[in-house]
Amino acid sequence: MVFVFFSKNLKVTHTNRQTENYGAKGALSAYSLTLPQMLTYALQDEYLAQARYDNNLGNFGYIRTFAQIKEAELRHINALLPLFERYQVPLPEDKSQSFVTTPESIKAAYTAGVQGEKDNISMYERFLSLNIPNDARTVFSQLRNASLNHLAAFERGLVRN
Repeated sequence: MVFVFFSKNLKVTHTNRQTENYGAKGALSAYSLTLPQMLTYALQDEYLAQARYDNNLGNFGYIRTFAQIKEAELRHINALLPLFERYQVPLPEDKSQSFVTTPESIKAAYTAGVQGEKDNISMYERFLSLNIPNDARTVFSQLRNASLNHLAAFERGLVRN
């Protein structure tokens, strides 16, 4: 079963093709999306967030916000996996480490967290604007809502640092 969805008002602003085709940036730059592509981009973006927050913990030590949200990203990954099985979509390789860079400060790490969550929310909102199966809609809605909470936590951290 193949679902194809199109967007009319799409603006492509990314220049690095490799980054452009991974996670939220890939989803937001794609002209059309199949359900397998949506699932792949979503899982890639959850991998990326988990890798980013793990990197921050490794470089800056234990920071509660990053530790808790890193664990939440694992729950997000686990929420997506049944959809891969149900729709017989192969699991993408986790290449997230190749996209993670170490911020120069904790404040920069929070700033990157804010941007990552904004991109993630935009990706899920794009998916939710399309005609998708109800089970995917439910999972994407839940993940978008969780990312709204993550965004608020990172914004609070940014104010504190």
